[in-house]
Parts: sequence; C-alpha cells; structure tokens
Amino acid sequence: MDFLKAVWGEITGFFGFGNLIDIIKTGNYTELLTYHGITSVLGPLIPFLLVIEIIRAAFYKRFKVIDYKISFFTYVLNAFVGRLISFAMVGLCIGLFAKYAILQLTFTWYWFIYGYIVWEFSHFIYHFLAHKVRILWCLHSTHHAPASMNLSVTYAHFFLEGPYADVIRTTICILLGVNPAMLFVIMFVDGTWGAFIHIGENLVQDARFGFLNKIILTPSHHRVHHAKNPRYMDTNFCNLLNIWDKVFGTYEPEDRNMPIEYGISRPMKPHSFLDAYFGEIVALGKDVAKAPGIKNKVLYIFMPPGWSHTGDHKMSSVVRKKYFEELEKRQGIEENKSEELVRG
Repeated sequence: MDFLKAVWGEITGFFGFGNLIDIIKTGNYTELLTYHGITSVLGPLIPFLLVIEIIRAAFYKRFKVIDYKISFFTYVLNAFVGRLISFAMVGLCIGLFAKYAILQLTFTWYWFIYGYIVWEFSHFIYHFLAHKVRILWCLHSTHHAPASMNLSVTYAHFFLEGPYADVIRTTICILLGVNPAMLFVIMFVDGTWGAFIHIGENLVQDARFGFLNKIILTPSHHRVHHAKNPRYMDTNFCNLLNIWDKVFGTYEPEDRNMPIEYGISRPMKPHSFLDAYFGEIVALGKDVAKAPGIKNKVLYIFMPPGWSHTGDHKMSSVVRKKYFEELEKRQGIEENKSEELVRG
C-alpha cells in the first residue's frame, strides 16, 4: 500500500494535479478564483500537452521512444533534488538582498510590467552566461543535448542549473525592487510559458503563431535557440519578451527554408543519457588536464565553449562569423553571375 501511495505521489507530482484534486475534494470552487487556484489549474497544462503530443506522434507513426530517453532519465535523476536546492537559493537571495533593493514596489499592474521586464533581463543574463562561460555551459548543455524538440525537453536539466539560474535571476530582481510576492507570480508565468515553448512539431508544426511572432518569443524562436545550425547558434536567450535579445543583438527569427538541426555541436554518443548529462564536464576535465600552465587551465574553465589555448577556436561567435562570411561570398558570386547573364 505504501508503495502504491508513493507511485501515486510521483504521478500527481509530475502532472501537478494534486492541488486541483484537493480543491475538488473540499468543494470550495471559489478557491479557483485565487492565485493558488489558478496555479492549480494551469500546473497540469504542460504535462497534459506532453501526453497529447506523444499520443498524436504515435497516431501518425512518428513517435520514437529514443526521442524522450534523455529527458526522461534526466527528470528521474533530478527528481526533488534540484527543485529543493532552487527553492532554498531563491529564499536565501531574497533574505540577503531585499534590504539593498533600490526600489520598494507595490504589487500593481504597472509595476508588474516593470517587474516582468526586469525578470526577462535577469533571465537573459543567466542564459547568456550559461552559453558563454564554459563551466556554466557544463550545467546548461544537458538541456540542449536532445537531438529532437518536444515538450519533454523542458525537464532535461542538470540538477545544479536551476539553483544557479535562480541565484542570478532572484538577486537581480530583488536588487531592482521586484518584491517577493510579485516575483513568485512572475516565476510561475515564466515557468509555464518557458515549458510551453518546447512544444514539438508532433503537436505544432509552424510555431510562429502569426502576428505574435513579432511581439513575443514563440516556440519557433526557441526552436532556433536549440539549433546547432551556425546561423542560429547562441540566439534568442529571452523567454517571453524579446526586448533584450533585440537590444543586445541576439534576436534571430526562424527561416522556414532552413531545417533546424537540434543538439550540441560536440560529437555525442547517440541518445546517450550519461553523455548528455556528464559529457561536457568530462570534456572540460580533459581540456584542463592537457592545457599547459595554470593560466590556460583557468581560461578553459571560464572562456566560452570552443575556446582553445592553441588558437584553433571553435566558439559560436567564430563559427557564426565564418558562416556569414561564406554566405556573403556565395551571394556575391551569384550576383556577379546574374549581372553577367544580363550583360550577355
């Protein structure tokens, strides 16, 4: 009986309908109009869509268990641990930095807009650093390792990434005056949307969502972010509002004529959970071990992924620059050919 209760607890924990069941049991449906009630209703949304995505893929004979392997094992390994550490880090940062806040905000709609813009900025900082500092990339790369896009990817994270992200985001938000109550609401909205943008083509093929693609970051933008195509590397770091990607020049819309190649650029063992989870840490360890001198060893830890002490850099900035130079060269050749045909 205890085993069955434990299994039921895991199921309700994953699908997030435990609170909704409690509300139904009490019969107090006015609770649904409160913040707790709204989160109880929306909480199961992403797991439910994941199930629909899998069913639809199976119906059209596109379902492959292997596409969900890395995400599933990562979720199982991370169960509770990463989540508990994240909660602890959020509480710690609020306690440490609230007294140093430059503003004291009230929970009103206009300050909520300010708070969300600040949150998006803090998310951009965390996410940008996760791609540009190698030791942090070791934590974040697990999320980029799956070679396909589907809703289960939202659960594929190294267990220490959440705490690192929450330290950065919470600290910035608290120092810039976002009060804790508002911050938790923003975190819920952002977490729900952040999960939804991983929706795969088995459920939504063209994920640009019409005019919304110009206003917010849609699943189309996030598919670009997960691409290893040179044109797409290290772009679209924001989660919902694309303001900071446009400010810092990292915004990149999807080109529907360019098929997205998911995954990371490092050669991986196909569909290997262990390689996805620990592979970048192992690769960093090897680079540090073979690097000459203390300086180079330290640089491997803090320089962007792809940096090399030999000067043979394969950083995303180098790869993208080379791609656009070759693209410009090809376009120039085609234009010259066109002009010659016109003259001929």
